[in-house]
Amino acid sequence: MSQTLRTRHYARRLITAALTITVMAGTAGWTVAHEEQAITGPPPGTAAWLADHSLGGAGRELPDPATVSPAGIARFFDRLTEVQRKALVIRHPEVVGNLDGAPLSLRYEANARAIRAAWHKEREADPESPLAERYAALLRPGRQILAFDPRGRGQVAEVYGDLAAARRTAVIVPGSDIDLDDFDRTGDPYGAPAGMARSLRAQMAEDAPATPTAVIAWVGYTTPVGLGPDAATSRLAEAGAPRLDRFLAGLAVTTAATADAPPAVFCHSYGSVVCGLAASAMDRARVSDLVVLGSPGMRADSAESLRTGARVWAARDRTDWIRRVTGYDFLGLGHGDDPTDPSFGARVVSSESAHGHTGYFAPGTDSLRNFSRIALGDFDGVRCAGEDGGGPGTGPDCRQGLS
Repeated sequence: MSQTLRTRHYARRLITAALTITVMAGTAGWTVAHEEQAITGPPPGTAAWLADHSLGGAGRELPDPATVSPAGIARFFDRLTEVQRKALVIRHPEVVGNLDGAPLSLRYEANARAIRAAWHKEREADPESPLAERYAALLRPGRQILAFDPRGRGQVAEVYGDLAAARRTAVIVPGSDIDLDDFDRTGDPYGAPAGMARSLRAQMAEDAPATPTAVIAWVGYTTPVGLGPDAATSRLAEAGAPRLDRFLAGLAVTTAATADAPPAVFCHSYGSVVCGLAASAMDRARVSDLVVLGSPGMRADSAESLRTGARVWAARDRTDWIRRVTGYDFLGLGHGDDPTDPSFGARVVSSESAHGHTGYFAPGTDSLRNFSRIALGDFDGVRCAGEDGGGPGTGPDCRQGLS
Protein backbone atom coordinates (compact mmCIF):
# COMPACT_ATOMS: atom_id res chain seq x y z
CA MET A 1 0.00 0.00 0.00
CA SER A 2 1.41 3.42 -0.98
CA GLN A 3 2.04 6.15 1.59
CA THR A 4 -0.83 8.19 0.09
CA LEU A 5 -3.26 5.27 0.44
CA ARG A 6 -2.08 4.62 4.00
CA THR A 7 -2.69 8.28 4.88
CA ARG A 8 -6.17 8.20 3.36
CA HIS A 9 -6.98 4.91 5.13
CA TYR A 10 -5.82 6.30 8.48
CA ALA A 11 -7.76 9.53 7.96
CA ARG A 12 -10.89 7.53 7.14
CA ARG A 13 -10.51 5.55 10.37
CA LEU A 14 -10.14 8.76 12.39
CA ILE A 15 -13.25 10.22 10.79
CA THR A 16 -15.18 6.98 11.36
CA ALA A 17 -14.05 6.85 14.99
CA ALA A 18 -15.24 10.41 15.56
CA LEU A 19 -18.55 9.63 13.85
CA THR A 20 -18.98 6.49 15.95
CA ILE A 21 -18.47 8.39 19.19
CA THR A 22 -20.96 11.00 17.99
CA VAL A 23 -23.53 8.35 17.03
CA MET A 24 -23.17 6.52 20.34
CA ALA A 25 -23.36 9.70 22.38
CA GLY A 26 -26.34 10.97 20.42
CA THR A 27 -28.25 7.69 20.28
CA ALA A 28 -27.86 5.99 23.60
CA GLY A 29 -24.96 7.52 25.48
CA TRP A 30 -21.93 5.76 26.92
CA THR A 31 -22.92 3.14 29.47
CA VAL A 32 -19.82 3.71 31.57
CA ALA A 33 -21.57 3.17 34.89
CA HIS A 34 -22.74 -0.32 33.96
CA GLU A 35 -20.13 -2.71 32.64
CA GLU A 36 -21.44 -6.20 31.95
CA GLN A 37 -19.81 -9.01 33.91
CA ALA A 38 -18.99 -11.83 31.50
CA ILE A 39 -20.10 -15.32 32.51
CA THR A 40 -17.18 -17.66 31.91
CA GLY A 41 -15.89 -20.99 33.12
CA PRO A 42 -17.71 -24.26 33.76
CA PRO A 43 -21.48 -24.62 34.35
CA PRO A 44 -23.17 -23.87 37.67
CA GLY A 45 -23.14 -26.87 39.97
CA THR A 46 -19.66 -28.01 38.87
CA ALA A 47 -18.30 -28.19 42.44
CA ALA A 48 -21.01 -30.67 43.46
CA TRP A 49 -20.47 -32.63 40.24
CA LEU A 50 -16.74 -33.01 40.90
CA ALA A 51 -17.42 -34.04 44.51
CA ASP A 52 -19.74 -36.83 43.36
CA HIS A 53 -18.01 -40.23 43.62
CA SER A 54 -21.15 -42.31 43.16
CA LEU A 55 -19.73 -44.20 40.17
CA GLY A 56 -17.15 -45.62 42.58
CA GLY A 57 -13.46 -46.41 42.41
CA ALA A 58 -10.38 -44.78 40.98
CA GLY A 59 -10.64 -43.90 37.33
CA ARG A 60 -14.43 -43.49 37.53
CA GLU A 61 -14.43 -39.83 38.56
CA LEU A 62 -16.77 -37.48 36.76
CA PRO A 63 -14.93 -35.45 34.08
CA ASP A 64 -14.02 -31.87 34.89
CA PRO A 65 -16.10 -29.60 32.60
CA ALA A 66 -13.34 -26.99 32.72
CA THR A 67 -10.58 -29.22 31.38
CA VAL A 68 -11.99 -32.27 29.58
CA SER A 69 -12.68 -31.77 25.87
CA PRO A 70 -16.11 -32.38 24.33
CA ALA A 71 -14.67 -35.51 22.73
CA GLY A 72 -13.60 -36.68 26.19
CA ILE A 73 -17.06 -35.91 27.55
CA ALA A 74 -18.60 -38.01 24.77
CA ARG A 75 -16.29 -40.95 25.53
CA PHE A 76 -17.21 -40.72 29.22
CA PHE A 77 -20.94 -40.99 28.52
CA ASP A 78 -20.38 -43.79 26.01
CA ARG A 79 -18.99 -45.93 28.87
CA LEU A 80 -22.02 -45.42 31.11
CA THR A 81 -25.14 -47.53 31.34
CA GLU A 82 -28.51 -45.90 30.73
CA VAL A 83 -29.24 -46.11 34.47
CA GLN A 84 -25.99 -44.28 35.28
CA ARG A 85 -26.72 -41.60 32.71
CA LYS A 86 -30.21 -40.96 34.08
CA ALA A 87 -28.87 -40.80 37.63
CA LEU A 88 -26.44 -38.05 36.64
CA VAL A 89 -29.22 -36.10 34.95
CA ILE A 90 -31.29 -36.27 38.14
CA ARG A 91 -28.41 -35.36 40.48
CA HIS A 92 -26.66 -32.75 38.32
CA PRO A 93 -29.05 -31.29 35.73
CA GLU A 94 -27.28 -27.91 35.53
CA VAL A 95 -24.00 -29.59 34.59
CA VAL A 96 -25.26 -32.31 32.25
CA GLY A 97 -27.46 -29.81 30.42
CA ASN A 98 -24.45 -27.66 29.57
CA LEU A 99 -21.86 -30.35 28.85
CA ASP A 100 -20.73 -29.97 25.26
CA GLY A 101 -20.20 -33.50 23.96
CA ALA A 102 -22.91 -35.10 26.12
CA PRO A 103 -25.76 -36.92 24.31
CA LEU A 104 -28.38 -34.52 22.99
CA SER A 105 -31.35 -36.29 24.58
CA LEU A 106 -29.70 -36.15 28.01
CA ARG A 107 -29.04 -32.44 27.64
CA TYR A 108 -32.67 -31.75 26.71
CA GLU A 109 -33.89 -33.72 29.73
CA ALA A 110 -31.36 -32.16 32.10
CA ASN A 111 -32.18 -28.62 31.04
CA ALA A 112 -35.91 -29.23 31.43
CA ARG A 113 -35.18 -30.29 35.03
CA ALA A 114 -32.89 -27.30 35.66
CA ILE A 115 -35.41 -24.83 34.24
CA ARG A 116 -38.25 -26.37 36.25
CA ALA A 117 -36.18 -26.04 39.44
CA ALA A 118 -35.37 -22.41 38.61
CA TRP A 119 -39.06 -21.77 37.93
CA HIS A 120 -40.12 -23.20 41.30
CA LYS A 121 -37.44 -21.18 43.10
CA GLU A 122 -38.44 -17.95 41.38
CA ARG A 123 -42.15 -18.56 42.01
CA GLU A 124 -41.52 -19.10 45.71
CA ALA A 125 -39.60 -15.84 45.91
CA ASP A 126 -42.11 -13.84 43.84
CA PRO A 127 -45.30 -15.41 42.43
CA GLU A 128 -45.63 -12.51 39.94
CA SER A 129 -42.03 -12.65 38.77
CA PRO A 130 -41.55 -11.94 35.03
CA LEU A 131 -38.53 -14.24 35.19
CA ALA A 132 -40.75 -17.10 36.31
CA GLU A 133 -42.83 -16.47 33.18
CA ARG A 134 -39.71 -16.69 31.04
CA TYR A 135 -38.81 -20.03 32.64
CA ALA A 136 -42.35 -21.27 32.11
CA ALA A 137 -42.13 -20.37 28.43
CA LEU A 138 -38.97 -22.46 28.06
CA LEU A 139 -40.84 -25.43 29.56
CA ARG A 140 -43.57 -25.46 26.92
CA PRO A 141 -44.00 -28.84 25.20
CA GLY A 142 -41.79 -29.40 22.19
CA ARG A 143 -39.01 -27.01 23.16
CA GLN A 144 -35.51 -28.52 22.97
CA ILE A 145 -33.20 -26.55 25.24
CA LEU A 146 -29.59 -27.47 24.54
CA ALA A 147 -28.05 -25.15 27.13
CA PHE A 148 -29.39 -23.19 30.09
CA ASP A 149 -27.48 -21.03 32.56
CA PRO A 150 -29.50 -18.73 34.85
CA ARG A 151 -26.45 -16.79 36.05
CA GLY A 152 -26.22 -13.11 35.23
CA ARG A 153 -28.78 -12.09 32.60
CA GLY A 154 -29.25 -15.73 31.62
CA GLN A 155 -27.93 -17.78 28.71
CA VAL A 156 -29.77 -20.33 26.61
CA ALA A 157 -29.48 -22.37 23.41
CA GLU A 158 -32.44 -23.96 21.67
CA VAL A 159 -32.70 -26.45 18.82
CA TYR A 160 -35.32 -26.17 16.08
CA GLY A 161 -35.69 -29.45 14.24
CA ASP A 162 -34.29 -32.90 14.94
CA LEU A 163 -30.60 -32.23 15.50
CA ALA A 164 -29.79 -35.91 15.97
CA ALA A 165 -31.10 -36.74 12.49
CA ALA A 166 -30.30 -33.52 10.62
CA ARG A 167 -28.21 -33.68 7.48
CA ARG A 168 -27.81 -29.91 7.31
CA THR A 169 -27.50 -27.66 10.36
CA ALA A 170 -26.97 -24.01 11.19
CA VAL A 171 -26.00 -22.09 14.31
CA ILE A 172 -27.05 -18.48 14.96
CA VAL A 173 -24.85 -16.28 17.17
CA PRO A 174 -26.69 -13.04 18.10
CA GLY A 175 -25.34 -9.61 18.96
CA SER A 176 -25.98 -6.96 21.60
CA ASP A 177 -28.94 -6.71 23.98
CA ILE A 178 -29.73 -10.42 23.84
CA ASP A 179 -30.18 -12.59 26.92
CA LEU A 180 -32.76 -14.92 28.41
CA ASP A 181 -35.36 -12.16 28.53
CA ASP A 182 -34.94 -11.23 24.85
CA PHE A 183 -34.34 -14.71 23.47
CA ASP A 184 -37.74 -15.05 21.82
CA ARG A 185 -39.25 -11.59 22.11
CA THR A 186 -42.27 -11.03 19.88
CA GLY A 187 -41.97 -7.27 19.30
CA ASP A 188 -38.98 -7.69 16.98
CA PRO A 189 -39.14 -11.41 16.07
CA TYR A 190 -36.45 -11.46 13.39
CA GLY A 191 -34.07 -9.55 15.63
CA ALA A 192 -34.35 -12.21 18.37
CA PRO A 193 -32.43 -15.50 18.21
CA ALA A 194 -35.51 -17.70 18.39
CA GLY A 195 -37.22 -15.80 15.57
CA MET A 196 -34.07 -15.89 13.46
CA ALA A 197 -33.74 -19.65 13.92
CA ARG A 198 -37.39 -20.41 13.22
CA SER A 199 -37.34 -18.29 10.08
CA LEU A 200 -34.13 -19.83 8.75
CA ARG A 201 -35.34 -23.37 9.36
CA ALA A 202 -38.67 -22.63 7.67
CA GLN A 203 -36.83 -21.31 4.61
CA MET A 204 -34.52 -24.34 4.55
CA ALA A 205 -37.56 -26.65 4.70
CA GLU A 206 -39.14 -24.76 1.81
CA ASP A 207 -35.96 -24.88 -0.26
CA ALA A 208 -35.14 -28.54 0.45
CA PRO A 209 -38.23 -30.30 1.84
CA ALA A 210 -36.64 -33.76 1.63
CA THR A 211 -33.56 -32.78 3.64
CA PRO A 212 -33.69 -33.14 7.45
CA THR A 213 -32.51 -29.84 8.93
CA ALA A 214 -31.95 -28.21 12.30
CA VAL A 215 -31.09 -24.69 13.41
CA ILE A 216 -29.67 -23.76 16.80
CA ALA A 217 -30.13 -20.35 18.41
CA TRP A 218 -27.07 -19.98 20.65
CA VAL A 219 -26.96 -17.33 23.36
CA GLY A 220 -23.96 -18.77 25.15
CA TYR A 221 -22.05 -15.59 25.97
CA THR A 222 -22.67 -12.31 27.79
CA THR A 223 -23.72 -9.74 25.19
CA PRO A 224 -23.24 -5.96 25.45
CA VAL A 225 -26.16 -3.81 26.58
CA GLY A 226 -26.81 -0.65 24.61
CA LEU A 227 -24.23 1.37 22.70
CA GLY A 228 -21.16 2.04 24.77
CA PRO A 229 -17.71 0.72 25.62
CA ASP A 230 -18.88 -2.91 25.86
CA ALA A 231 -20.23 -2.75 22.30
CA ALA A 232 -17.26 -0.80 20.94
CA THR A 233 -14.55 -3.04 22.44
CA SER A 234 -13.81 -6.74 22.23
CA ARG A 235 -13.80 -7.54 25.97
CA LEU A 236 -17.07 -9.50 26.00
CA ALA A 237 -16.30 -11.11 22.64
CA GLU A 238 -12.97 -12.34 23.98
CA ALA A 239 -14.84 -13.98 26.86
CA GLY A 240 -17.45 -15.45 24.51
CA ALA A 241 -15.20 -16.82 21.76
CA PRO A 242 -13.85 -19.81 23.76
CA ARG A 243 -17.42 -20.72 24.72
CA LEU A 244 -18.48 -20.70 21.07
CA ASP A 245 -15.43 -22.74 20.15
CA ARG A 246 -16.27 -25.38 22.75
CA PHE A 247 -19.93 -25.46 21.71
CA LEU A 248 -19.00 -26.07 18.08
CA ALA A 249 -16.52 -28.76 19.12
CA GLY A 250 -19.35 -30.46 20.99
CA LEU A 251 -21.59 -30.33 17.92
CA ALA A 252 -18.82 -31.91 15.85
CA VAL A 253 -18.82 -34.84 18.27
CA THR A 254 -22.57 -35.31 18.61
CA THR A 255 -23.81 -34.66 15.06
CA ALA A 256 -21.01 -35.78 12.72
CA ALA A 257 -22.48 -39.27 12.24
CA THR A 258 -25.65 -38.01 10.54
CA ALA A 259 -24.72 -34.63 9.03
CA ASP A 260 -23.75 -34.25 5.37
CA ALA A 261 -21.54 -31.31 6.33
CA PRO A 262 -20.50 -29.37 9.44
CA PRO A 263 -22.85 -26.54 10.45
CA ALA A 264 -22.98 -23.11 8.85
CA VAL A 265 -22.56 -20.40 11.50
CA PHE A 266 -24.46 -17.11 11.16
CA CYS A 267 -23.16 -14.23 13.26
CA HIS A 268 -25.24 -11.08 13.66
CA SER A 269 -23.88 -7.68 14.67
CA TYR A 270 -21.62 -7.96 17.76
CA GLY A 271 -21.91 -11.74 17.38
CA SER A 272 -19.63 -11.38 14.35
CA VAL A 273 -16.93 -10.03 16.67
CA VAL A 274 -17.26 -13.20 18.75
CA CYS A 275 -17.13 -15.32 15.59
CA GLY A 276 -14.13 -13.43 14.28
CA LEU A 277 -12.17 -14.15 17.46
CA ALA A 278 -13.26 -17.80 17.40
CA ALA A 279 -12.67 -18.24 13.67
CA SER A 280 -9.15 -19.66 13.86
CA ALA A 281 -10.56 -22.78 15.56
CA MET A 282 -13.23 -23.18 12.86
CA ASP A 283 -11.65 -25.80 10.64
CA ARG A 284 -13.71 -27.55 7.99
CA ALA A 285 -14.41 -30.43 10.37
CA ARG A 286 -16.30 -28.06 12.69
CA VAL A 287 -17.75 -25.33 10.45
CA SER A 288 -18.47 -25.35 6.73
CA ASP A 289 -19.43 -21.70 6.30
CA LEU A 290 -19.05 -18.58 8.42
CA VAL A 291 -21.60 -15.87 7.60
CA VAL A 292 -21.57 -12.39 9.16
CA LEU A 293 -24.50 -10.00 8.82
CA GLY A 294 -24.85 -6.44 10.03
CA SER A 295 -21.25 -6.72 11.20
CA PRO A 296 -19.29 -3.90 12.84
CA GLY A 297 -16.11 -5.86 12.01
CA MET A 298 -14.50 -9.15 12.96
CA ARG A 299 -11.31 -7.91 14.65
CA ALA A 300 -9.51 -8.77 11.42
CA ASP A 301 -8.19 -6.95 8.36
CA SER A 302 -9.26 -9.63 5.89
CA ALA A 303 -10.99 -12.96 5.54
CA GLU A 304 -7.58 -14.57 5.13
CA SER A 305 -6.34 -13.17 8.44
CA LEU A 306 -9.19 -14.96 10.24
CA ARG A 307 -7.18 -18.17 9.62
CA THR A 308 -10.32 -20.28 9.27
CA GLY A 309 -10.97 -23.22 7.01
CA ALA A 310 -14.61 -22.19 6.67
CA ARG A 311 -15.88 -20.24 3.68
CA VAL A 312 -16.43 -16.62 4.78
CA TRP A 313 -19.56 -14.75 3.67
CA ALA A 314 -20.91 -11.29 4.52
CA ALA A 315 -24.16 -9.36 4.12
CA ARG A 316 -25.23 -5.84 4.94
CA ASP A 317 -28.52 -4.20 4.05
CA ARG A 318 -28.11 -0.65 2.75
CA THR A 319 -30.47 0.74 5.43
CA ASP A 320 -28.55 -0.85 8.33
CA TRP A 321 -27.19 1.85 10.65
CA ILE A 322 -24.16 -0.34 11.40
CA ARG A 323 -22.57 0.98 8.20
CA ARG A 324 -21.85 4.20 10.11
CA VAL A 325 -19.69 2.51 12.72
CA THR A 326 -17.88 -0.23 10.83
CA GLY A 327 -14.45 -0.31 9.28
CA TYR A 328 -12.11 1.05 11.94
CA ASP A 329 -10.17 0.32 15.08
CA PHE A 330 -8.76 3.22 17.07
CA LEU A 331 -7.46 3.35 20.63
CA GLY A 332 -9.18 0.06 21.45
CA LEU A 333 -12.53 1.14 19.97
CA GLY A 334 -13.98 -0.53 16.90
CA HIS A 335 -13.66 -3.97 15.40
CA GLY A 336 -11.57 -3.69 12.26
CA ASP A 337 -12.29 -3.62 8.56
CA ASP A 338 -15.73 -3.87 7.00
CA PRO A 339 -16.42 -7.52 6.01
CA THR A 340 -18.64 -6.35 3.12
CA ASP A 341 -15.85 -4.28 1.57
CA PRO A 342 -14.53 -6.12 -1.52
CA SER A 343 -10.97 -5.69 -0.20
CA PHE A 344 -11.81 -7.79 2.87
CA GLY A 345 -12.16 -10.91 0.72
CA ALA A 346 -15.46 -12.31 2.01
CA ARG A 347 -18.14 -13.55 -0.38
CA VAL A 348 -20.67 -10.72 -0.20
CA VAL A 349 -24.29 -11.74 -0.75
CA SER A 350 -27.40 -9.75 -1.51
CA SER A 351 -29.69 -8.58 1.28
CA GLU A 352 -32.27 -6.96 -0.99
CA SER A 353 -35.63 -6.30 0.75
CA ALA A 354 -34.08 -6.59 4.22
CA HIS A 355 -34.66 -3.48 6.31
CA GLY A 356 -32.66 -2.07 9.18
CA HIS A 357 -30.28 -3.82 11.52
CA THR A 358 -32.59 -6.69 12.47
CA GLY A 359 -34.33 -7.54 9.22
CA TYR A 360 -31.93 -10.07 7.69
CA PHE A 361 -34.01 -13.14 8.60
CA ALA A 362 -37.37 -11.65 7.60
CA PRO A 363 -39.30 -13.82 5.11
CA GLY A 364 -39.09 -12.65 1.51
CA THR A 365 -35.63 -11.11 1.80
CA ASP A 366 -32.64 -12.01 -0.35
CA SER A 367 -30.59 -12.38 2.80
CA LEU A 368 -32.82 -15.12 4.24
CA ARG A 369 -32.92 -16.99 0.92
CA ASN A 370 -29.15 -16.72 0.62
CA PHE A 371 -28.60 -17.91 4.19
CA SER A 372 -30.80 -20.94 3.56
CA ARG A 373 -28.92 -21.88 0.42
CA ILE A 374 -25.55 -21.45 2.09
CA ALA A 375 -26.65 -23.68 4.98
CA LEU A 376 -27.95 -26.27 2.50
CA GLY A 377 -24.82 -26.14 0.36
CA ASP A 378 -26.85 -24.95 -2.65
CA PHE A 379 -24.32 -22.37 -3.80
CA ASP A 380 -25.68 -22.06 -7.33
CA GLY A 381 -28.81 -20.52 -5.82
CA VAL A 382 -26.94 -17.84 -3.86
CA ARG A 383 -27.45 -14.28 -5.10
CA CYS A 384 -24.38 -12.07 -4.86
CA ALA A 385 -24.39 -8.45 -3.71
CA GLY A 386 -24.80 -6.05 -6.56
CA GLU A 387 -27.07 -8.29 -8.60
CA ASP A 388 -30.01 -5.95 -9.31
CA GLY A 389 -28.78 -3.67 -6.53
CA GLY A 390 -28.91 -6.23 -3.74
CA GLY A 391 -26.12 -5.10 -1.45
CA PRO A 392 -23.56 -2.44 -0.45
CA GLY A 393 -21.22 -3.19 -3.37
CA THR A 394 -20.54 -5.57 -6.19
CA GLY A 395 -17.06 -7.02 -5.90
CA PRO A 396 -16.22 -10.44 -7.36
CA ASP A 397 -18.76 -13.17 -8.05
CA CYS A 398 -19.50 -14.59 -4.60
CA ARG A 399 -20.11 -18.02 -6.16
CA GLN A 400 -16.71 -18.21 -7.83
CA GLY A 401 -14.91 -21.45 -7.04
CA LEU A 402 -17.97 -23.07 -5.43
CA SER A 403 -19.89 -26.10 -6.59
